[in-house]
Amino acid sequence: MPVELTGKVALITGGSNGIGAASARRLASLGARVVVADIDADQGKVVADEVGGVFVRCDVTVPEDSAAAVDVAVREFGGLDIAFLNAGIGTGCSLGDDFDIELYRRAMAINLDGVVYGVHAALPALRSRGGQIIATASMAGLMPMPGDPVYGANKAAVVGLVRALGGAYADVRVNALCPAFADTNIITPLRSTLEDIGMPILPVSAVVDAFMSIVEGSGTGEAWFVQFGRPSEPFGFRNPPGPRAADGSRVEAARKDPISIALKES
Repeated sequence: MPVELTGKVALITGGSNGIGAASARRLASLGARVVVADIDADQGKVVADEVGGVFVRCDVTVPEDSAAAVDVAVREFGGLDIAFLNAGIGTGCSLGDDFDIELYRRAMAINLDGVVYGVHAALPALRSRGGQIIATASMAGLMPMPGDPVYGANKAAVVGLVRALGGAYADVRVNALCPAFADTNIITPLRSTLEDIGMPILPVSAVVDAFMSIVEGSGTGEAWFVQFGRPSEPFGFRNPPGPRAADGSRVEAARKDPISIALKES
């Protein structure tokens, strides 16, 4: 059965369209209050009005915008329980002859910096209520994507960030949502190619179902894949090398994080 979310407050970046808008509708239908954050003010206001929430213009590449969006959630609804850092774009170039440094910088700024700024802005409000962060990554962050290596790089970075943060805060869960090609605006340039090669396109509802599984769960530091033909679940990073002592025994450093402690004390 769906979890009861009455009284919970959610902030969704990239909330005007696609996965963000569909998640706003699902959360609101379960009683949550929603802040829709996006650069698309016209559509964002439509979604916010539809779900009985509020809209805030937010360019996730600007740290102050993420801070302001969190402030809106706290001011309008009294706090923050869920930060869904969902804004993202495709890169539009490879590292070959078509490489464009402006496209590269824009993709990294939205897809990676936007998550970093969002986490930094949301953490204080979330920690006061035992909340959670969900970042939209991609299957491209879990497997090679030769057609858009920069996209793969920034989504892999989001997965790595989430895995690290999962062990950093006992009072905030942090997880990643990693869908395959979903029926959103981001695949518009690829749609005909995907159809020609028989690549299935996920309905947005399937991605939102996986998002809700994360919301309703208890895990942290997980990267949930979403693809056709198998139920969504956390991807298993099996037998990572990890730190070892000189005798080859494993050093259990994940929870105590001695590296961070040493850096803070230096």
